[in-house]
Amino acid sequence: MASRRMLNLIIFLAVSGIVAADVVTLEDLSLSAESYWNGSDASGGFTSAGTWFNNNYNATYGSWDGFSYSNITDTTSSGLSAQYNTITGEGEGSSSNYAIGWDPVAAGFGTEPPTVTFGSAGAITGLYVTNNNYAYYSMLNGDAFSKKFGGDTGSDADWFLLTVTGKDTGGSSTGSADFYLADYRFSDNGLDYIVDTWQFVDLSPLGTVKGLEFSLSSSDTGVWGMNTPAYFVIDTIVPEPATILLLGAGGLMFRRRRAGQQRGY
Repeated sequence: MASRRMLNLIIFLAVSGIVAADVVTLEDLSLSAESYWNGSDASGGFTSAGTWFNNNYNATYGSWDGFSYSNITDTTSSGLSAQYNTITGEGEGSSSNYAIGWDPVAAGFGTEPPTVTFGSAGAITGLYVTNNNYAYYSMLNGDAFSKKFGGDTGSDADWFLLTVTGKDTGGSSTGSADFYLADYRFSDNGLDYIVDTWQFVDLSPLGTVKGLEFSLSSSDTGVWGMNTPAYFVIDTIVPEPATILLLGAGGLMFRRRRAGQQRGY
């Protein structure tokens, strides 16, 4: 009976297309030291470990949206010139490469959000996120376009939110997960924070997805859109290890069968 249930599980996972993909670390992308890729080759995006990251590059203005990638280690530069920097100075797990997302929808300049599309549908355990330099120092100190988070007294209830939405094969939402890249809403100002380390975001509640869509929102928003620089950084997308489950289930079946044979069943 147990063997039959295990076999049914294997069949269910197989026909559902829930298989383990590679962990997306971005380390398979080639870059010179202290450099970045921003889509200026007009390729429309890039692929890492079979996962597609969208990119829209405007040659007229030299601007981009969607995703770029970088290995820049400078954590002190600020402003637009630091849009390709991560505040951690390295990829997740002391790796080199990381992806920078820019959300044109939040900034009021476009309609296509940053998205990643997987080679096949599957369940995702989660990914790692942090702030980029431009957004981090803008929130920390304020600039010509954005306020200092907390205001002059430090008591303003500011926040900067990343929302990750799962998309199924038909493009419909499977759910969403929120992560605060900065949060100043605490009654105790000593608890206020702007993220400056790699943090894991659990995406397992999104279920089986073909892709992920990213969006930003902020307490500092004006008539034309969000004033906080619309950047975030991601790395190390971890798929749910369904293949490991399948292998484990197969091994369990084999052990049960062998044990039964030894007992004369």
